Amino acid sequence: MTITQLYYVLAVAENQNFTKAAEKCFVTQPTLSMQIQKLEDELDVLIFDRSKKPIELTEVGRKIVNQAKNIVNESYRIQDIVDQQKGFIGGEFKLGIIPTIMPTLLPMFLKAFIKKYPKIKLKIEELTTEDIITRLNEGHLDAAIAATPLETDSIKERVLYFEPFVGYIPEHHRLHSKQKINTSDLDIEDMLLLEDGHCFRDGVINLCKAFKSQVDSHFQIESGSIETLIKLSNEGMGMTLLPYLHTLDLNEKAKLNLHHFNEPSPAREVSIIYHKSELKMQIIEALQNVISGIIRGAIKFQNVEIISPLPK
Repeated sequence: MTITQLYYVLAVAENQNFTKAAEKCFVTQPTLSMQIQKLEDELDVLIFDRSKKPIELTEVGRKIVNQAKNIVNESYRIQDIVDQQKGFIGGEFKLGIIPTIMPTLLPMFLKAFIKKYPKIKLKIEELTTEDIITRLNEGHLDAAIAATPLETDSIKERVLYFEPFVGYIPEHHRLHSKQKINTSDLDIEDMLLLEDGHCFRDGVINLCKAFKSQVDSHFQIESGSIETLIKLSNEGMGMTLLPYLHTLDLNEKAKLNLHHFNEPSPAREVSIIYHKSELKMQIIEALQNVISGIIRGAIKFQNVEIISPLPK
């Protein structure tokens, strides 16, 4: 049994196709098939049911795949040990970022990070929290930046910062005249929300539900972007809540519609998250240090109340 054979097994299990798995592993399909056949012969079991289309794991195959993930991940740790011993911080690093954090945080830290760690090749994807958790568990991401806590046993979290919610309340709205707002002022019925699948949406709903005994779950207007919510709000369609960093680049006219909460300000917790196998920790720590150092100058709020991003 070899680690290469286990790697091929994982590729077939993921793609449910020998040809696609071979392409992913950069080998010929006969080579991959032969190695998996050798492993099955050695173990005297069938890992895959080849009569099914697409190919399926057998019952024992599912157990083998679960263990193979652990073994392959642990094999990667050897390179990690060598890199750390040499003080090397580099190589490819796959990072996921949720959509409501990507456009504001990435421009703040990316240039500084690349300059400080030129040997790291960052591959960054914008993904929902659900996709991030799946890819971390499958080994297709090294880390991610998301709203936490996520309460997922396989995922570890390191808090980067707390980002307050800020009300965006246009003229003629019932709350526009208030200098500061309270969570008890919010009414889900005149709140513009992001589309389902965004954890910031779930945080807003949780915030409103915390102070409303009965909430009608019917929303008339939902959008895929915060920028669209701002435009709809300007058209008199309702108010919305923004993450604090999104407010920094608004023009002066739009900033007149911003209303902060009375303390403790409702806020989301933003963390760098990674699989419990803790691979590439030297790069994760480098990201944490750079982002924390930069964000310290942008967010000075201390008295906050963390709102869960989990749908209730």
